Amino acid sequence: HERAKGKLSLQFFCLSKIQANTMKFSVAALLIASASAFAPSSTFMPRTAAPAIAKSSALSMAFESTIFKTEEVTFADTKETIVKGGRDLFPLLPKAFEGIEKIGVIGWGSQAPAQAQNLRDSFTEVGMDIKVTIGLRSGSSSFEEAKGCGFSEEDGTLGEMFDVIKESDLVMLLISDAAQAALYKEVFAAMKPGATLGLSHGFLLGYLDSIGEGFPEDMDVIAVCPKGMGPSVRRLYEQGKEVNGAGINASFGVHQNVSGKASELALGWGVALGSPFMFETTLRSEYKSDIYGERGILLGAVHGIVESLYRRYQRQGMTAEQAFTESCESITGNIVKTISTQGIKAVYDELNDDDKAIFQQAYSASYMPAKEILQEIYDEVASGNEIRTVIMHGKRAAGDFPVGKIDGTDTWKVGEKVRANRDEDNIPLNPFTAGVYIATMMAQCDVLLEAGHPYSEVVNESVIEAVDSLCPYMHYRGVAFMVDNCSFTAKTGSRKWAPRFDYILEQLAYTAVDNGKAVNEDLIKAFEEHKVHDAVTECCKLRPSVDISCNAETSTKEIVIE
Repeated sequence: HERAKGKLSLQFFCLSKIQANTMKFSVAALLIASASAFAPSSTFMPRTAAPAIAKSSALSMAFESTIFKTEEVTFADTKETIVKGGRDLFPLLPKAFEGIEKIGVIGWGSQAPAQAQNLRDSFTEVGMDIKVTIGLRSGSSSFEEAKGCGFSEEDGTLGEMFDVIKESDLVMLLISDAAQAALYKEVFAAMKPGATLGLSHGFLLGYLDSIGEGFPEDMDVIAVCPKGMGPSVRRLYEQGKEVNGAGINASFGVHQNVSGKASELALGWGVALGSPFMFETTLRSEYKSDIYGERGILLGAVHGIVESLYRRYQRQGMTAEQAFTESCESITGNIVKTISTQGIKAVYDELNDDDKAIFQQAYSASYMPAKEILQEIYDEVASGNEIRTVIMHGKRAAGDFPVGKIDGTDTWKVGEKVRANRDEDNIPLNPFTAGVYIATMMAQCDVLLEAGHPYSEVVNESVIEAVDSLCPYMHYRGVAFMVDNCSFTAKTGSRKWAPRFDYILEQLAYTAVDNGKAVNEDLIKAFEEHKVHDAVTECCKLRPSVDISCNAETSTKEIVIE
């Protein structure tokens, strides 16, 4: 998911190689892309009879499998089909991967090391002889890191990327989004007939949409998208080996199904990764919700919220350390832990009457300002504008404007001191912080629901990924560390939108509270009765079987950008 979704990345794929012509967009293509993005969506209409090439532009939220047991679950007022994962399903992997002899995992960023090792370990456990091979650009420094994880040129499990692509039956393209946009033509041309293209993010489809192009029509195109960054995918897989598996939930999508076997292969891929459950999406829906989500509560919004509250609390008389504890630590060390196991509303329900009143003030004042920015983000992503921003920023970063770090400011330097002296058992739950954070999370859910996304996708992109993958790492190393070391797409979005959340909360939300604006009772009632709470509760039942430990030993190396 080179996601924030792939988030701790940590490696920027040779953007200096991006050719100038990949940055050009014809006016006609942009107009067509923009028009189609804002046309009435049929994304979630029931499927009709499949054409010769089964391009999935529709989603029924009900799918079938002849290999894996499907289950119907109720998320709020909708029923969706899922497949529950578990190591007890590994004996079914040979059937799901029938016809696959070699898998090429292309890249070595956030997702690639985790996914390659998980697949290799799962195959080994059931005696499968599928070869998982890492493909890297010639001269890449990642060759040594891949060798450190047991891949080697001598046994054919490590090689030059295009050589690996040519030989692979499943090409898992996990290079950076910008690199995919630059190299897609060479990748498609190198793939052998009958090979499947596998993605962990829909960004490439969004880019192709924006320039009026598509995937070659003679290949299967699938996606398995873990709802968390690569190190989480690996850590939970390792930590769950004794309890029938654990991992990160994953969406899967089948964009083209020429062979008729694409769905089973995608489900097998998710099971082999250790996903607790898999739900269906489309690549188009995935990139809209994913790129949007990481600019919102997953990264950009939480960054802006912490910055704004840190300043506010100091103005109210707190020390810098107290202000950081009551803002950032309260979110990453208390609020999200309750949400992870009991749901969003549990945070509110457990407050006393006085704290509930403070929460209501903060929630009422923050919901609409946050939603205003979130709706703008969604529109920018859906129109293709945000994708173009990433591509153009990549070109600048490869030239005269390399991306700097944000962790040198006062907020994050104080955060280092607070973490060093942290008393984990006594992190406060600040009701004002909770009101602002949860108002933003709920607004993010509402924007996605109003755009027609199903509850499984809404909850995973707005809640589960935040509380079970990203916030544990933020608590471990800091929000700024996450922003500085996430994928280029996520980094670009967080840096762009975090100040917008910071400013609008400062200018509209906090001033409303300070000026004594009455609580909007309708907003509070809507929050208390929101159907998403039932969906989150259901997802909590399907959460990983262990809590992630960021301190435990792992074969995942979290590369730090200096």
